[in-house]
Amino acid sequence: MTLPDIDFDERGLVSVVVQDASSGEVLTLAYANREALERTVQTGETHFWSRSRQELWRKGATSGNTQRVLEVRYDCDADALLYRVDPQGPACHTGERSCFHRSVTGGAIPSIGEVMTLLERVVDDRLERRPEGSYVARLHDRGVGYVAQKVIEEAGESVVAALQERDEELVEEVADLLFHLVVLLRERGLRIEQVATLLAARYREKTGGRS
Repeated sequence: MTLPDIDFDERGLVSVVVQDASSGEVLTLAYANREALERTVQTGETHFWSRSRQELWRKGATSGNTQRVLEVRYDCDADALLYRVDPQGPACHTGERSCFHRSVTGGAIPSIGEVMTLLERVVDDRLERRPEGSYVARLHDRGVGYVAQKVIEEAGESVVAALQERDEELVEEVADLLFHLVVLLRERGLRIEQVATLLAARYREKTGGRS
C-alpha cells in the first residue's frame, strides 16, 4: 500500500500513540521513522525507533509482549500517528499494562471501554483458574440458559429502578446487567469488542463517517 505523506521531524521521526483498540486505553507513546512505519504496516506488529539506542525495534521481540496492529491512523496535521492494537501482554517495561499508570491529579476515571475490557479479563481469569467460591465459575457451570435468565433478571430490575426513579439503585442494577452480559457473551465464545465493532459500523453508516 502507498503510505500517506507523513510530516517527519528534522530527525526523521514522528510520535506514535499506541492505543488498545478494544478499551480505548492509551498504552504508550513512542517514535517511528519511515522504516518503522513501513514495517508496522507490512508485518501487522508495532515497530518503533529507539532514540536512546538509535535502532529499530519491534515491540515484544525480547519480552514476548507483542502488539497486533488493527489500524494505523494519522492526525489532521499528519505529524502524529495512532496505532490501534490488540496487545499481547503489558505495554510498559515495568510490567504495568500501560505506561500511563501514574496520575498527577489522582482519582483517574476509567473509560467505559476500559471497564468492559477489565470485566472480560476478570471473567476469563475466573474461568481459567476457577478459584474456590468464584461466582463466574458457578454461572458457567449452570450453563448459558441460567446466565441468560440472570441477564433478564438484571434488565428487569434496572427497568423497575428507572420507573420508580431510584437513580442510585438504577446505576447499581445497570452495572450488574453489564457484568452478566459480558458473561453471557463469553458463554457463547464472543467478545465485547465484537459488539463495539458493530456499533461503530452502525454509527459510520448513519453519519457517513462524520464525528
